[in-house]
Amino acid sequence: MRALLALLLIAVPTAAFAHTGHGDTSGFLHGFMHPVGGIDHILAMVAVGVFAYVLGGKALWLVPLSFVAMMAVGFLLGVGQIEVPFVELGIALSSVVIGGAAALGRPMPVVAASALVGVFAIFHGHAHGAEMPVDASGLEYAAGFIVATALLHVAGIGAAMGVSKLVGKYGRTVAQVAGGVFALGGIGVLAGWL
Repeated sequence: MRALLALLLIAVPTAAFAHTGHGDTSGFLHGFMHPVGGIDHILAMVAVGVFAYVLGGKALWLVPLSFVAMMAVGFLLGVGQIEVPFVELGIALSSVVIGGAAALGRPMPVVAASALVGVFAIFHGHAHGAEMPVDASGLEYAAGFIVATALLHVAGIGAAMGVSKLVGKYGRTVAQVAGGVFALGGIGVLAGWL
């Protein structure tokens, strides 16, 4: 595990760290487009939905809700210029860890699963907030990325449920495999392949 972590840290290219200064940060549409315009965000957000599906029960709505809530906290930290270390690395690792947790499919208390996704949500939110103007258009931007994030979570849950209906009793297993694909995608982002 240490060797894998060391390899991942060595492979992290600075080209994948493109959040600050990426353009206009005002308006709902710009906020909405940020999460859906970056593979690192898409992988993590959809992985949260798949992870919630794999856990089932109350986790189906509490885990995505935790992500959105903690992303808002990270956003406020970024707007307040409160430094959070390793933001870009945290964003890149989010799909690796969350997808990996879904792939393992181990039972996990909802509180622990919510805390796991919440930690990574802070990084995502901080990246949005660090470049955010503190005015009405900034609030519109925040609303945009929150709505986009929630929709990506719903897409992950919906896709997992749809596939589950198609394959029957193997649905959870297929969702776990999808989690593994998201984890591999995160490794691809870290390595600069995606």
